[in-house]
Amino acid sequence: MLFDSYKPKKRTFLSFLAEDAQRVQGLRLLAANPDYDLEFYDESVRVAFDSTDAEYIKRKIREKISRTSVTVCLISEQTHTSTWVAWELEESRKKGNKIIAMALKGVDQAILPSLIKAEGLTFHAWDPSILSGLIKAD
Repeated sequence: MLFDSYKPKKRTFLSFLAEDAQRVQGLRLLAANPDYDLEFYDESVRVAFDSTDAEYIKRKIREKISRTSVTVCLISEQTHTSTWVAWELEESRKKGNKIIAMALKGVDQAILPSLIKAEGLTFHAWDPSILSGLIKAD
């Protein structure tokens, strides 16, 4: 039967440094390209919240993470400095999400966020086709 092999897209949260938003948009465009085998339902923050209230922002991000089963941490040279990325990874871990660490395009080496180091997670070089397989894997 044709539908036996159908698997729905995984709901995925993208965690990244705010300053890398333009680079992350490139990944989102690849996921929207039907010629690319990269499928996920992006539950991430696309537009910065219009608030300086940290608790409000955390609540809104936590709602997004709660709808996902995978968190992809997109890593640049400065990602390790972000307290928001660290918090998002901790929330993802508490929720039980699979966490994937992948370099952004053009990043050859970086200091990893503390949770990724502490848990010994693999730091993958930029490769959207590998990312697709990692997201789909159970």
